[in-house]
Amino acid sequence: MIFGKYSFGVGDRFGYQGKAQLEAVMQAVEQGLDITPVWNKSNREHSIIGTEPADVRQEADDAVKACGWEGAYFVDADHIGLGSVDAFIESSDFFTLDVADFIGKGSMETEVEAFAEKYAKYVGSLAVKGIDEQFEISVELIRAAAEKYLSAVKEAGKIYRHIEAAKGKGNFITEVSMDETDQPPAAGGPVEMLFILAAIADEGIPAQTIAPKFSGRFNKGVDYVGGVDEFAKEFEQDLAIVAFAVEEFGLPAGLKLSVHSGSDKFSIYGPINKALKKFDAGVHVKTAGTTWLEELIGLAMAGGNGLVIAKRVYAKALARMGELCGPYATVIDIDTTRLPSVEEVEAWDGQRFAEALRHDQTCEHYSPDFRQLLHVGYKVAAEMGQAYTDALKKHEDIIGQNVRENIYDRHIKPIFPGFLV
Repeated sequence: MIFGKYSFGVGDRFGYQGKAQLEAVMQAVEQGLDITPVWNKSNREHSIIGTEPADVRQEADDAVKACGWEGAYFVDADHIGLGSVDAFIESSDFFTLDVADFIGKGSMETEVEAFAEKYAKYVGSLAVKGIDEQFEISVELIRAAAEKYLSAVKEAGKIYRHIEAAKGKGNFITEVSMDETDQPPAAGGPVEMLFILAAIADEGIPAQTIAPKFSGRFNKGVDYVGGVDEFAKEFEQDLAIVAFAVEEFGLPAGLKLSVHSGSDKFSIYGPINKALKKFDAGVHVKTAGTTWLEELIGLAMAGGNGLVIAKRVYAKALARMGELCGPYATVIDIDTTRLPSVEEVEAWDGQRFAEALRHDQTCEHYSPDFRQLLHVGYKVAAEMGQAYTDALKKHEDIIGQNVRENIYDRHIKPIFPGFLV
């Protein structure tokens, strides 16, 4: 099973926006971009919403049928491990192997020594096409990379083989994810990436995407926080290392970087676009809660009961902030002093609510703190049950318009090169 060069992961908390999401992708295809849609939803999201992996497959299949989509598409079992993968095997054909929790857990000394010995040939100066500087590699650096990452890669191998035994070789896409970790970004920079990929090859994982932990903050639903120039250099070097590793270690030719929590990272879309052009490289960009926020924006703009629901979600999310933020503590930064009171929000009209929530940094009313809290507040809407989903159906048109514009205009267009024919 071959993955396309450019792909875009669309998350959908409640499963009602598959058609609008696909329409945004199709709009890009009409403008000359060859891009593959991937519906992704994690085990955590399923458990909070009360859905099943089969529901995502149904949503994707229904959207494809309704839109007449004839291209490839995938359903991603997002951020799964050995303990959660079985529920996804039948309905998914893309598996994000999340082994971030195994980083730095200590690899067996014999395995570290064997790895260091195998790759001792890289000790010294290493030149990589596309990178101006040369890398100085020591035995100590190789050992450090092995000690930090071998246990994680071996866990990925266990998960991969478990899936392969059930689905058969070559019948699914494999991504290795190491992004959601408390560990700092790779101290060895792209050299660590090189030896992570070497370990993945040794483990026999035919990875088609790799999700590293980049420097800076990739908080949910808001812009990138960090040095943009530093990220640009890092991203370019990682692209070069991936291309080098494919040749050196026999990894799949289409192996590409995956950017997680990629929604709304507007300040780095330009550097990503530029780097993809420079290296003629592919990329997978994952978004998730953005669509749920566009639902809230659409409900607010619809007014009436839609606005009442949007305000109720905020009021309850504010009251339960600790509970809702806990699972996302590593990927949100909320300044509680800048959150509006329930009374203040109650006085807003739909336009004012939408302006606070929509990620438009030129708008004086935009609030990243308000947006992040609502991003993790989808559990509140889930608890509303049919009252919430009925509102989604009633205001399908205005919500769909917001979903399409968000994906097409704010994300696909600035990220992917060669967009216009």
